[in-house]
Amino acid sequence: MKAHTEYLRFHTKQRREFVHITPQVEQAVERSGVKEGLALVSAMHITAAVYVNDNESGLIADIQQWLEELAPAKPEYRHHQTGEDNADAHLKNLVLHHQVLLPITKGELDLGPWQAVFYAEFDGQREKRVIVKIIGE
Repeated sequence: MKAHTEYLRFHTKQRREFVHITPQVEQAVERSGVKEGLALVSAMHITAAVYVNDNESGLIADIQQWLEELAPAKPEYRHHQTGEDNADAHLKNLVLHHQVLLPITKGELDLGPWQAVFYAEFDGQREKRVIVKIIGE
């Protein structure tokens, strides 16, 4: 069994930003040499998420609005009493989660026709990482 690890690095310009990362994950799979296996893609921060969905701008805007309705940015969170100001980012992470597990078949990501991989940043404007861990034959 082969194992391959790469780190994707991001420095988002906005506090909240969604980044399409399918091409970077595909490149990592290619470099791994794995033909049949799995790729774990995981945000290494508790205020970010990785998810799979359609790469369509209207849907991305809908997801952003929906998350803001579920966990609005507001000063009343108890977490803010510790000197932080990012409680909503932690809550948004819980909704989308921090990682996805993707199949690799014949040396390529085996995604559905509309599926794309995204990094969702909820507390950005600083250096962040995503780990891509690939295992298989």
